Amino acid sequence: MKRATWLTSGVALAALVSLAPVASAQSPSNEDLLARIEKLEAQNAALMSRLDRMLDEDDIERVPASDGPELATDTLVNRTGFVGTDAAYGFDVLDAAEYVNKKPIVQLKARAEDRLATPLTVSGSIIGIANYQDSNRDSKFGYLMRNPTSANQIGDHVSEALIHSAQLGFTANFSDWLTGYAEILYNPQQNFASGTITSLDRNQLVMQRAYLMLGNLERSPLFAVIGKVDTPFGLNDTVSPFTNSTSWHSFAGLAYGAQVGYVDENLMVRAMAIQGGAQFRAANAPVEGTVVPSRVNNFAVDANYTFHLNDADWVMLGASYEHGSPYCQSYPVFHFNPCGDNNPAWAAYAHTQLGAFELLGEFAETTEEWPGSAVPIPTNPLSVYEAQKTRSWTVGGRYGFGDFLLSDKRTNYVSLEFSQFRAGDDGAPWERQNQFVLGYSRYLIDNVNLFAEAIHVDGFAPLNFLSGGNFPDGSTWADNDAKTDVILVGAHTAF
Repeated sequence: MKRATWLTSGVALAALVSLAPVASAQSPSNEDLLARIEKLEAQNAALMSRLDRMLDEDDIERVPASDGPELATDTLVNRTGFVGTDAAYGFDVLDAAEYVNKKPIVQLKARAEDRLATPLTVSGSIIGIANYQDSNRDSKFGYLMRNPTSANQIGDHVSEALIHSAQLGFTANFSDWLTGYAEILYNPQQNFASGTITSLDRNQLVMQRAYLMLGNLERSPLFAVIGKVDTPFGLNDTVSPFTNSTSWHSFAGLAYGAQVGYVDENLMVRAMAIQGGAQFRAANAPVEGTVVPSRVNNFAVDANYTFHLNDADWVMLGASYEHGSPYCQSYPVFHFNPCGDNNPAWAAYAHTQLGAFELLGEFAETTEEWPGSAVPIPTNPLSVYEAQKTRSWTVGGRYGFGDFLLSDKRTNYVSLEFSQFRAGDDGAPWERQNQFVLGYSRYLIDNVNLFAEAIHVDGFAPLNFLSGGNFPDGSTWADNDAKTDVILVGAHTAF
C-alpha cells in the first residue's frame, strides 16, 4: 500500500501545481481556466488508472493452489494491511482429508512461496452435509464420520441435514523464522461430549490445534514445532472427498508435544516427543499406571522419500513408528482409560500421482496383542476369542478430468477406496470393520468442493466397550454381521 499512498499524494500535488498559476495570475481568461481544469482532470485520471493497476498486481492477486488437485480456476488472495487471506491455503490447512499430519509442512511451504505475506492470515472452513443411513441392526450404524451411539442414531435408518464442522484458523508471522498457529473447531457430530448433537456440551468451540513453529525453508530444511499438533505417524490421507479412512480413525494422532523435522524436495523426516497418558487421539503411554500426562514418555517418528518421475508425476514411500499406540487397555476397553503398559505400532505407506490418476495405500499394526481384544471372564462364552494385534489398512484411487472430458484442467474427480480396521480374533463380534467409499467431487473453484459419496460398512466395532463390559452380563455391543449403507452429499468451502 506504500505505492498507493505515494500515488494519492501525487494526485494532490498535481492539483496544487496546476492551480498555482491560476491563483497568482491577475486576470486569467475563462478559456485559460477551463484549459487548466481539463489538463488537471486528465492527469488525475491517468494517475488513478495507474494506481488501480498497481493495486491489482500487488495487493489483490489470483494465484493457483500450491498443492492438491490440479484445478481449472484460481483463488482470490488478499495481501493488504495487517490481516490477509489465501483461500487455497485455507482449504489445505483446514482440510481433514489430505495433508492430515503435515499441516506444519503446508505452512512452511506457503511461507517460502510468500503466500502468507501479512503478519496475520485468517482462514475458515465450513462443511455442510445431508445423508441417509440404513442399517440391518437396530440402532447400530458403523459409519465413523460421527460417533456411533444410540443417543444419536435410533432405529434401522436415520437421516441428517446439518453442518458437520466449521473451523477458523489463524496463522501468525512473528518473524522470518517464527510462525504461530491456532485453530478453532466446531464439530457436534464427532466430539466426545455426552448427549445428542443438539446438547450444549456437544455444541462448544474447542482449540483443536495450537502451536509455535521455528523454521524457514528458504534458509534451512530444518524445523521445530511445540504445542498441540498432529503426530507424525502413517499417511492417514484419503482419496475420498469427505469420508476419512478407517486407517485415520484407527491411528491418526493429535497430541501435546514437541516435533522436529527435516524437509526438502525429496526427503521428509519427522520425530515427535509426545506427552504421556491418553492423548486427544491415538496415543497412550501410561504414567505410573495412570493417564495423567505428567511426563513426556511417548514418541513417534516418520520418514518418507518422494521420487519425481517428471514435473507432474511422483511416487512417495514412507514408514513410521509410534512408541505408545491407543490399543493398550485391558477389558473393558474405554478410550481414555489407563493402560498397564504401552503397545507400540508401526506403519508403511505409498502415495503416487501418475497423470490423471492418484493412488495410495497404507498398513499399520501394533507390535503386541491388544489385551482388551479378549474377554477374561471364564463364564462368558466369548472368552474363547484370543487377544490379537490391532491393524488397519487402506487402498484407494482417484481419477481427475475436465468438464465433459474436453478440458485438461481437472475440476472433477471420481474416487474409490477400501479400508479395514481389524481388532479381534476370527469370528469375534469385534473382529473387524470394513469400509467402502465411492466418491465424486466437483470443484467450482479451488476452495469450493461439491461432493457426493456412497458408503458401505461391514461390521460394527466401536472402540469403547469393544469386547464388552457395558452390559450386566459383560457381553459386547459389537456386531460382526452389522451392515450400514450411506448416501451422502455435501459442500466443502474455505477461505
